[in-house]
Amino acid sequence: MDVNQPKQEHLLALKVMRLTKPTLFTNIPVTCEERDLPGNLFNQLMKDDPSTVKGAETLMLGEMLTLPQNFGNIFLGETFSSYISVHNDSNQVVKDILVKADLQTSSQRLNLSASSAAVAELKPDCCIDDVIHHEVKEIGTHILVCAVSYTTQTGEKMYFRKFFKFQVLKPLDVKTKFYNAETDEVFLEAQIQNITTSPMFMEKVSLEPSMMYNVAELNTVDTAGESESTFGARTYLQPMDTRQYLYCLKPKQEFAEKAGVIKGVTVIGKLDIVWKTNLGERGRLQTSQLQRMAPGYGDVRLSLETIPDTVNLEEPFDITCKITNCSERTMDLVLEMCNTNSIHWCGVSGRQLGKLHPSSSLHLSLTLLSSVQGLQSVSGLRLTDTFLKRTYEYDDIAQVCVVSSEIKQS
Repeated sequence: MDVNQPKQEHLLALKVMRLTKPTLFTNIPVTCEERDLPGNLFNQLMKDDPSTVKGAETLMLGEMLTLPQNFGNIFLGETFSSYISVHNDSNQVVKDILVKADLQTSSQRLNLSASSAAVAELKPDCCIDDVIHHEVKEIGTHILVCAVSYTTQTGEKMYFRKFFKFQVLKPLDVKTKFYNAETDEVFLEAQIQNITTSPMFMEKVSLEPSMMYNVAELNTVDTAGESESTFGARTYLQPMDTRQYLYCLKPKQEFAEKAGVIKGVTVIGKLDIVWKTNLGERGRLQTSQLQRMAPGYGDVRLSLETIPDTVNLEEPFDITCKITNCSERTMDLVLEMCNTNSIHWCGVSGRQLGKLHPSSSLHLSLTLLSSVQGLQSVSGLRLTDTFLKRTYEYDDIAQVCVVSSEIKQS
């Protein structure tokens, strides 16, 4: 804490104190065995100590609150509160008192004063009190600048300032990972780590999607008809612990139908994190807009809409494919089906699909069968654009489990 002392004697005194919640008193147990020299003296003293918990005197627990002994740590997302008091230490009336409090950060200067009006006069032994609040939104060095100006009885104008410097620390470490599904769905994994020295109660961790997506949270399970958090009823995050949150984002219908909209870099949304520490102090963080690079599908995208999980050996089954023109030109497509060692297509190969305009899609119902048991890969589809004489190959589209009919019936 840096303080600039005034060079001359002032009639007013300025005091600035940070307002924080008290902490639970931690008792340090001192005990010994009964056969030692002190006997039962230490145990009896701990039982008589009003700060210990009855029946658990040897544990480092306390029932008393302790007032803050130092400035403490300030973390990003918390609310900084401070008490400012200007006291008239002289024996004369002071006029036109103006108290101003500014917070200087690395990027801006904020006025935190509740009122910008001057106080007409301040009698001896009286004071002007003010409480300021500010939600901390930047990491790094902050300087609280408190300035006081006033006029003496002789008409002399006086002015002095004091500076209070403190650091704002980072409370959480947030890492994100994106996983692309075979469909247009995107899975977001958010890893949140508590990098403070005290446990946190995670009140809310949610994803606010962009206008292009709908989001489904995958952090709850249904138990006896009720939704419960996967982290339990009490979602405490201990120091240096990490927790993973999972979300599924699906493009809205109006955007999913336009193949060109979701190409390139897309904005997913932002995470909103709310927590409580110590005795209910609240903190909140919002990440910047999360972006991901959409996978490239080339000119033509083939995606699987429906496929059975398990099929019978050498029995036909149906799948539904969606073909989307991701280019900026019209295509005239021909579908060819090539058999593999295990997968055999049923139907006519070389079928004309007709013209497909840019950002347009069509659905195909195809029939195939497998001659080999086990997990088999669906492969062998070929699309040819007759305009450019270009062929697009699609292998390993999906997997299907093939079992004998006797196993499936049983």
